[in-house]
Amino acid sequence: MSMRTLPLVFINLGGEMLYILDQRLRAHNTSEDNSEKGVWSENDRKRVMNDIVGTMFSKAFMDELLKPQQLYSHRTMKTVLTRLAHASIMRLNPASMDRLYELMVMAFKYQVFLCLRPKDLLLISYNHMDTIREFVKDTPMVVNQVDETHRKIIEAYSSLSEGELQLLRQTLLIFFQDMHVRVSLFLKNQIQNPNGRFALMTSGPVPHGTDVPGLIRIFDCRGREVRRREFPSGGSYTSSIREGSFELHGNRVIRLGMNMYTVDHPEETHTSRAPSVKTDGSPNPLAKEELNLLARLMGSMKTENKPKDESGFRINLFNTDEEEEEFLVQDEQAALELARIAGQFAEEKEEKPEKPSNNKGEELLAMMDDL
Repeated sequence: MSMRTLPLVFINLGGEMLYILDQRLRAHNTSEDNSEKGVWSENDRKRVMNDIVGTMFSKAFMDELLKPQQLYSHRTMKTVLTRLAHASIMRLNPASMDRLYELMVMAFKYQVFLCLRPKDLLLISYNHMDTIREFVKDTPMVVNQVDETHRKIIEAYSSLSEGELQLLRQTLLIFFQDMHVRVSLFLKNQIQNPNGRFALMTSGPVPHGTDVPGLIRIFDCRGREVRRREFPSGGSYTSSIREGSFELHGNRVIRLGMNMYTVDHPEETHTSRAPSVKTDGSPNPLAKEELNLLARLMGSMKTENKPKDESGFRINLFNTDEEEEEFLVQDEQAALELARIAGQFAEEKEEKPEKPSNNKGEELLAMMDDL
């Protein structure tokens, strides 16, 4: 597995989290019928963005992140991102963070699937960083942090070969392979099937520098073309216009990694576990249980017990306390069952000495606490 995958995962998942938070903060602030309007202001939204981005791109944190190391598990990655979200005045309960994390992962997974070539992973990351830079454009110090990290990413990844980039992409696909969460925006656009798997198109532009499929050229021993033969390609392909910019600034050409959420359509993004596939045309009753992630993200903000000069937000992605409690009970039951199964294996390994565990992410989490 690639030892350089972690920084790209963190930057892209963090970027998707910022897209969601910014969208809901803006939508909540402009809602005319929201009873909680006035609890916080536009300055609070900017503060949230600045706090999270400032922590995310701090020099000490990024220097540690850029060291060659194995990719974290989903559990550890979620813990790191939870600490990142809590670097601001917002608070997410564990169940809400689970839902948010699922949407972040599915968005990035789809972007990795659509990479026409492994090198496009860098353009996706640069699109995220360009948009993040725009979020904090009024705070020069934080912009400088983003720019410095961007330069380090360019330095670390621009010299990688196609084979190394392909290994990086394969590592990402292994990381994503068990995640099949349905997203309403993807379902609506018919790019995701009811079972949570993506439906990829067999048409469109080909990777930069490659030919449109459909032609076989035959050469003789002297390298001269002697015959051509056409064949049906099975799709409608076009040549790529140009290559995107891999510099600090410039036109990335591809749109993967850009903000796909809008204030006007917060209801389009729901998440739910993948159900069994239905073949008839009747409505799926499980659809009623989907959590409208974006619409509810800022729906339950409450001021916590903090000094009078500082307000806090408690974010809950569930409609009611009963719904959240039901989710937690199910999660606890699953954990107890896993613990029972693990206990059966533990008896067989009691006599075998175990090596000291290396808790990946401890250094990063401790560092985030000091920022």
